[in-house]
Amino acid sequence: MIEQLENLPAGALGFRARGQVTADDYERVIVPDIEAAFSLNRKLRLLYHAGDDFTGFDPGAMWDDAKLGLRHFSGWDRVALVTDVAWLRMTATAMGFAMPTDFRLFANAELEVARRWISEPRVDDAG
Repeated sequence: MIEQLENLPAGALGFRARGQVTADDYERVIVPDIEAAFSLNRKLRLLYHAGDDFTGFDPGAMWDDAKLGLRHFSGWDRVALVTDVAWLRMTATAMGFAMPTDFRLFANAELEVARRWISEPRVDDAG
């Protein structure tokens, strides 16, 4: 299941993954929200939280995630992944270098730190 995180600034989206995430979750929640946000913004910031109740992705969800990421490959300003799930942290660490964005990995206890980081202006934007 996917639910949207509230109280993020314009140009930032946040999602919380719970239980088993399915292709239907992506197609019903994440894809429409992200596509709508990209229609209004050239760059987006993303906060993704996979907490202790997250159990995994089904193959369709992984495929939808890959397609969405590739479609907007250079459209991400910042991406924060918040999780203590070991395999997800290892995958993100291994793949994070290939993302043309400012990517950071946070532990579950750092959710509010990640939220602040996603919300703060970039140093080069604060003119």
